[in-house]
Amino acid sequence: MKRICSVLVSLVLMSTIFISCGESKPKVDKLGLITKANGVFAQLPSTMPGSENDTPEIIALGEKLYFDVRLSKEDNQSCNTCHIIDNGGAGVDNLPTSPGSIEKTIGTRNSPTVFNAGFHFVQFWDGRSPDLKDQAKGPILNPIEMGMPTEKAVEKKIGAIEEYQTMFKAAGMKITYDNIAEAIAAFERTLITKDRFDIFLKGNPQALTDGEAEGLGIFIDKGCTTCHTGPLLGANIYQKMGLLKAYADTTDKGIFDLSGNERDMYIFKVPSLRNIALTAPYFHDGKVAGLKDASMMMSEMQLGQTLTEDEANKVVKFMESLSDIKIVKAQKKM
Repeated sequence: MKRICSVLVSLVLMSTIFISCGESKPKVDKLGLITKANGVFAQLPSTMPGSENDTPEIIALGEKLYFDVRLSKEDNQSCNTCHIIDNGGAGVDNLPTSPGSIEKTIGTRNSPTVFNAGFHFVQFWDGRSPDLKDQAKGPILNPIEMGMPTEKAVEKKIGAIEEYQTMFKAAGMKITYDNIAEAIAAFERTLITKDRFDIFLKGNPQALTDGEAEGLGIFIDKGCTTCHTGPLLGANIYQKMGLLKAYADTTDKGIFDLSGNERDMYIFKVPSLRNIALTAPYFHDGKVAGLKDASMMMSEMQLGQTLTEDEANKVVKFMESLSDIKIVKAQKKM
């Protein structure tokens, strides 16, 4: 009898050990996190606002213009120079600020990615342009960017090129500065990213690793979603840079430089986090090289919270899931 009892006890203990080892509780409830995330974020739409009237001819014209250095004063700079989308580019030049067409000129703000830009509620860090078309007009005439003197000079230069005469005619457009900007905007409206986070939001828990999902949970629980919400995880509101703790560099005063209103001091557009892991360096001045440092700084400056090293690493892992799948593959091959 004692032997039978002993055997039974042994079997129970072995079963308990087997169950505890084989059915360990997962680190994160991914299905619950999908539901939670869908209440804060959203999948990127498949088309951009304003693209309804974009014909293949207009888009092709815009693509040609986007890569054409002849839009600059010295024939040495195109839209793609600062917003690189070929050769695995993520829509930026990965420089703190960008050099201009004219020698020894350099911009004062970091060039943001052109991918998904048409979804932003305004353009530029200070929101001075309402849409892509208006934004496209700025750099061409900016003396420290592409440096062209006037709209008429641009029209004359482009109008003298036979290929453009044919392409504008095929697009049903006259060669005007307004139409040059419209064509570039039409092409930019095709630059929409596709990443694993959207697959996760659609209901596939395997789209994110456990570490990335943990990072997403930390991102939400710490309050990063105060500013980074919606399909772009940002780019839908303005916010003060250094809300609770001042940012070290106070040279750039944000919207204040346009409005002169004290309430606009250090106010900038909240950047989108789509492709954020591919678009270093960070912030409006490009002075922070790494995403981990940027995340820890923002947590302190904007939320008054200190991220541990482990938390910061996991948040970065999550943000890496926001990278366009094709761009990531292209960069790995390089």
